[in-house]
Amino acid sequence: MTEAAVHTEPQTLEVALKVWRYDSRTGERELVRYEVEAPDWVTLLDVLDIIKDRVDGTLAYRKSCRMMICGSCGMRMDGAAVLACRTRMKEIVEAGHVPVISAMGNLPIVKDLVVDMEPFWSKVRAMKPWLQSGYEEPPEHEWRASQEQMNVIHKEALCIMCGCCVSECNSMESDPEFLGPAALAKGMRFVGDPRERNQVERLNAYNEEHGIWDCTRCYFCNERCPKGVDPRDAIAKLGAESIKHGIDHDMGAKHAKWFVTSAKTTGWLRETELVPKTQGVVSAIKQTKFAMGLLRHGKVPLPFPPHVAEEVDEARALYNVVKQQGRDGALGHVQGERALARIDHPDDAGAHGGQGYRDSPDITPGEPPVQRDIGEDPHGQQTR
Repeated sequence: MTEAAVHTEPQTLEVALKVWRYDSRTGERELVRYEVEAPDWVTLLDVLDIIKDRVDGTLAYRKSCRMMICGSCGMRMDGAAVLACRTRMKEIVEAGHVPVISAMGNLPIVKDLVVDMEPFWSKVRAMKPWLQSGYEEPPEHEWRASQEQMNVIHKEALCIMCGCCVSECNSMESDPEFLGPAALAKGMRFVGDPRERNQVERLNAYNEEHGIWDCTRCYFCNERCPKGVDPRDAIAKLGAESIKHGIDHDMGAKHAKWFVTSAKTTGWLRETELVPKTQGVVSAIKQTKFAMGLLRHGKVPLPFPPHVAEEVDEARALYNVVKQQGRDGALGHVQGERALARIDHPDDAGAHGGQGYRDSPDITPGEPPVQRDIGEDPHGQQTR
């Protein structure tokens, strides 16, 4: 005798949204509230589909894959960029919250939730997003790169070009000509590729006005990226690679270099020397009046004698270790990514007494280690 299947009624939700409607032809904006009944598993994109199918067919938005792959459905919920297909509604509804949905920021609105992506794509194209391998004829055999080499651009290769990072970029809001987090992350994708032969040429281009050093380091792009690309980290890698190759003509590069020099020599930032070292002596003289005002209020320490941190040897030792390991440029940031991955996945430390394989060259950052049997080495070969 078999057990009868238990059938339950599907659970539904009463979902309410407020959507900013916009018509670029007239410039009219209107905040419209919608209420629909939907299954309890719906995403924001599902709710928009129900509204369009059953309530208002004029509502405009973009979608395609519905699986967090194509990046088409980027929009803002309560002022923060999200992928509509990734945003579950159940918890929001149960909390009694009515979210406000609007188009992404920093891009011209065409209609409702649809933005013009041309400014986005023009900056991506400015990165020359293709390999420049330097040979006229392809090699006779396949050019294979090791996983260790590709780890440098593991995160950058995850980008789906959704534009969520661009939507939240403070620098782009103040300077629309700024290349932006998505484009610069794409630039790092090729600067860090071991097959690329024009790294210096690329870095010089990315160091021009509106480039790498115009980032304000607000980290909103990292916060809003739905795929873990962390564009700000990619920009930091580009800056580190630039300094490694001696490309330091931008004031931002000079500023970063002095931070390192100051921390290495005295263990802290010598602010009185920051302006002359970064902007030059002439600029420092022009700001003398401002500096004297700060001095009178105790905001600027006397430059002499220089204050040296009590344990400055630790800062110097850290600098020397990085140099000895050859982790200049982006490699230092990659090492940090791998360390953070171990913190994020503490339960995946590995089978052999906590000795995991995430640091092995053939394992990507953040990837759980493979559980192996005793007597098997990290590459899967039997050992005695």
